[in-house]
Amino acid sequence: MDYDLIVIGSGPGGYHAAIRAAQLGLKVACVEKGDVGGVCLNVGCIPTKALLHVAHTLEESRHATAYGVEFGEPKVDLEALSAWQAKVVQKHTGGVTQLLKGNKVDLIAGEARFVEAHALEVGDRRITADRFIVATGSRPIVIPGFEPDGERIVDSTGALQISEVPKRFLALGGSAIGLEFADVYASLGSEVTVVEMMDRIVPTADKDASKALHKALAKRGITLKTGTKAVSQKKVKAGTQVVVEGADGKQEKIVVDKVLVAVGRVPNGKGLGLEEIGVTVDERGYVQTGDTMQTDVPHVYAIGDVARGPLLAHKAMKEGLVAAEHAAGKKVAYDTLVPAVIYTHPELASVGMTEAEAKEAGFTVRVGSFPLSASGRATTMGATDGLMKIVADEETDLVLGVHLVSPMAGDLIAEATFAMEMGATVEDIGAIQHAHPTLSEGLMEAAEHAHGKAIHIPNRRR
Repeated sequence: MDYDLIVIGSGPGGYHAAIRAAQLGLKVACVEKGDVGGVCLNVGCIPTKALLHVAHTLEESRHATAYGVEFGEPKVDLEALSAWQAKVVQKHTGGVTQLLKGNKVDLIAGEARFVEAHALEVGDRRITADRFIVATGSRPIVIPGFEPDGERIVDSTGALQISEVPKRFLALGGSAIGLEFADVYASLGSEVTVVEMMDRIVPTADKDASKALHKALAKRGITLKTGTKAVSQKKVKAGTQVVVEGADGKQEKIVVDKVLVAVGRVPNGKGLGLEEIGVTVDERGYVQTGDTMQTDVPHVYAIGDVARGPLLAHKAMKEGLVAAEHAAGKKVAYDTLVPAVIYTHPELASVGMTEAEAKEAGFTVRVGSFPLSASGRATTMGATDGLMKIVADEETDLVLGVHLVSPMAGDLIAEATFAMEMGATVEDIGAIQHAHPTLSEGLMEAAEHAHGKAIHIPNRRR
């Protein structure tokens, strides 16, 4: 065999897997058909967060007059912005390349396909290994009639390329990708509309968190049309005319300059030759795995977006470590909570069950919540739109889920995730001293509220 292990894909899951396997003494190769770092580093997590940082800076500067600071109307040099974004990406992709090299992982450029159970074809080269980890990620869903053309209609990759700020911007999809780009373009000066087919934005989120984020984004002038679907589009003299239809069947024509299609992603499980060697790939393209990340062909593992949802980089990273360690002979399995974050302004972050999910699971639910309007720290920041909510089991007092809409919610959710992993109760969180004034105090107050002991808000419980 040429290698002990070959990892297909160098995204977050893939490079974590390759490096950990090499650390454990395996001879490892990583095959990448595109840019090192995959979607996340090149056209996903990293560049979008770079744009969101700029967006938040613009928002802060525009509202600084309320604090007695006058900057004047901010100006954005799009060419410089693009160069800075590229620099951020290059730093991280270059860093991953060096990490692979430093851990003696062979990086092989090309598209891999299984030709035998232990052999890959990469271009005109045949490579063999004892074990394989498939980390091929996902791609944007394409809506028939709304195929991206790179100009009028774009996917998440195309939305990153901002050569000019469109006067009118429409996002199809009211979850993470659609809302994050809505935030960016609104901050840059576009008139933004978001169309979401479900009855609320972020339909997988806790209903109260979804409602709080909707309110905050609408307050910033972003139009959010829920219970609405896109029917058709065509080019007209004034731009792109999109026909949308509400739940009542009524149609509306919206003319915009740029349309983002962000209705989800599909896994890249097909076309790899996996089915031919006995690996189960479902009709959607997901590669079926167990908790050790093994497929039904034991020496082949799958991780990240191609394996199962949620489609999150940090989940892929953890699965990559599990797969690599198991492939190296360790007794490990994937069993951990997955926090999720939408990096809008404010952010929405969550971990565990929503209130509705907890009730559906049969729990007698206890809820505690704390509005940011009652937070001293949030007031000093001029950022009082949002809430912190804890969902718990009435019988055991164990925390079942935490949902935050707040500045830095993505960082604050780590406390909740840690608490839940350690089996903390609501009483435990309420008893822990939190520094004052901080946003994290809101989590303590939500815990106290769940027991009718909150200090800064009335103790009404549902």
